[in-house]
Amino acid sequence: MSQHLQGKKILLAITGSIAAYKSAILCRMLIKAGADVKVIMTPAATKFISALTMATLSKHDVHTEVISNESWNNHVELGLWADVMLVAPCTATSLAKMANGIADNMVVACYLSAKCPVWIAPAMDLDMWLHGSTKRNLELLSSYGNHIIPVGHGELASGLVGDGRMAEPENIVASLSDLFQKKSDLANRKVIITAGPTQEDLDPVRFISNRSSGKMGIALAEECADRGAEVVLVLGPTSQRSHHNKVKTEHVRSAQDMYEAMNSHHATSDVCIFAAAVADYRPAQIADKKIKKKSDDMAIPLERTVDIAATLGAMKSAHQIHVGFALETNDEMKHAEGKLTRKNFDMVVLNSLRDKGAGFQGDTNKVTILKHKAEPIQYPLKSKRLVAVDIVDQLVGFL
Repeated sequence: MSQHLQGKKILLAITGSIAAYKSAILCRMLIKAGADVKVIMTPAATKFISALTMATLSKHDVHTEVISNESWNNHVELGLWADVMLVAPCTATSLAKMANGIADNMVVACYLSAKCPVWIAPAMDLDMWLHGSTKRNLELLSSYGNHIIPVGHGELASGLVGDGRMAEPENIVASLSDLFQKKSDLANRKVIITAGPTQEDLDPVRFISNRSSGKMGIALAEECADRGAEVVLVLGPTSQRSHHNKVKTEHVRSAQDMYEAMNSHHATSDVCIFAAAVADYRPAQIADKKIKKKSDDMAIPLERTVDIAATLGAMKSAHQIHVGFALETNDEMKHAEGKLTRKNFDMVVLNSLRDKGAGFQGDTNKVTILKHKAEPIQYPLKSKRLVAVDIVDQLVGFL
């Protein structure tokens, strides 16, 4: 499995735990697998293993301070250099600092600057691991899209036996290898994705819209790009943006605009993901001047917008995969199953506004994935970035 680490750039961050001795083994294993490893350490980590040891193993200078010898060590540059940042071991203190953005050392400064995936291997005593504050910090870090490597069970430095041991180096190497293997899952594939709301004009200053932020669709676009796909994101009017350098964004406003953009790419796409909250209706007439208030009530005649997913679904070729979304408030499974058939989807991602933390505008989601002739797959509440990983994992199965 480790062949997927060949040529990868790994920033190994070590914090002040007795498990730091494992980091020397981990560094050696990563280099043996072909990775280029740079090491940063907290000052506390150097009490357990020397910077000289890690510099000798990695064949790179090791930074332990943002400022040293009257010079500034560029944490931003290191954060941009890496393909993955691995914090191993990560103490309870470092978890808290990372979760709350307390950048008082080189490790947290690099973490806050990293543009790559961040993997965290916690290490601490049993009671610390079980403490509510640790659980909260782990949940917060997960919600930011970081990957938490499960701790091991066994004898701890205190003499207690239980959870809290840092994962073994060979397990961490295997996990990173799987990560980079996934990066080629969608190589040579074109993925088009809709995201965000649409706005349907009523007059020059008013429109009909909804509360969609586009966060889920953007997370999907970035996950597909991370896995090697050519990605076109058709984004409705929202303040959210993708800053991924491999995601091409086309901005649209109305349902008709979105349909035309999707239709222009559909024939050449391998995967279409319909994550946008498209308006089902629009005003039948758009006033050319602002509609003035009157003393009586006002009725606005509405007409159907184009059903983008159904229209393109009818044109779908045998090699194309279509993924739809169903945001429901009642009879969720019934409505989602109906969409699966009616719109010629291969897969539908269902979420319910009745689930706390799911739906519009937030950073988390709770989804169920439906496929033809298969049992629904239910997932717990996760960050939208991690939900995107689950969805794309299922999508890759079709390809």
